[in-house]
Amino acid sequence: MKALYDEISFQSSKLITKSYSTSFSIAVRLLAPSIRQAIYNIYGFVRLADEIVDSFEGYPKEILLDRFEEEYFLSLETKISTNPVTNAFLQTVMEYNIDQELVKAFLKSMRADLTKQVYQSEEEVAEYIYGSADVVGLMCLKVFVKGDEDAYQKLKEPAMKLGSAFQKVNFLRDMKEDFEELSRTYFPDINPKTLSNEDKNRIISEINKEFEEAYMGIKKLPKEAKLGVFVAYRYYLRLLKKIEKTPAKVLSEKRVRISNLLKTYLLFRSYVKFQLKYV
Repeated sequence: MKALYDEISFQSSKLITKSYSTSFSIAVRLLAPSIRQAIYNIYGFVRLADEIVDSFEGYPKEILLDRFEEEYFLSLETKISTNPVTNAFLQTVMEYNIDQELVKAFLKSMRADLTKQVYQSEEEVAEYIYGSADVVGLMCLKVFVKGDEDAYQKLKEPAMKLGSAFQKVNFLRDMKEDFEELSRTYFPDINPKTLSNEDKNRIISEINKEFEEAYMGIKKLPKEAKLGVFVAYRYYLRLLKKIEKTPAKVLSEKRVRISNLLKTYLLFRSYVKFQLKYV
C-alpha cells in the first residue's frame, strides 16, 4: 500500500506542475522518462511553498509555512510524509542525495517573502535569489547527473547562473504584481513606478551575461536532460528579448508574456537544434 501512496504523491506533484506552469510542464515532458518524475517532485514542493507565501491571502501564512517546514524535517526522520507533495519530494531527496543545505536555503528565502519587502543591497538580493532559484536548479542538477558528484561540481556554477537568470527575468516580468499586490521590490534603489529604460537595460545586460554562462553548462548536460533544459532556456531568453523591447513605463504597468504560438515555434526550433547536435 505504501507504493500506491507514493504513486498518488507523484501524481499530485505532476498535477501541480501542469496546473501552475504550462511552459515548465512542457520542458519537463522533454526530459527522459527516467528523470521526469523527480523533477515534477521538486517543482511540486517548491511551488507549494511559494503559493503559501504569495497566494494564501486571508490565511495565517507564517503558521502554514511553519507547519510545511516542520512536516518536511519530520519526514526526513520517518521516511514518509502525510502531505503527498512533501512525500514525493522526500523520495527524490533520498534517491538523489539532495543536500539539506539546499532545502534549508530555499525555505529561508520563502520565509523572507513573509516579512521582507524591500531589498537594499545587491548582497541581499543575491542571497534571496540563491535560496529561491539557484538551489532549485542545483536540486534538479542532482537529478540530471544521477548522483555523479564530479559532473555535479563541474556543472554547478552554470546551473546557478541559469536559476539566477530565470529569477531575474521573473522579477522584471512580475514587477507590477510584486509591487502593487505584495509591496515587494527586488532591485535595490529602483522604484517600479519610476523604472527608467537605463535601469531596465542595465538589469537585462546582467541577465544576458548569466544566460551566456548558463548556456555553456547546458551544452554539457547529459542527453536525458539537455533538451528539456534547453527549451526552458529558449523560452526565458525570448521573454527577456520581449521585455527588452518593451518601454520601461509599459513594463511597470502590465505583465509581459509570450504567446502559446511562439512557445510552439520555440519548441520546434529547439528540437531541431537538439537533433542536429547544435546544442
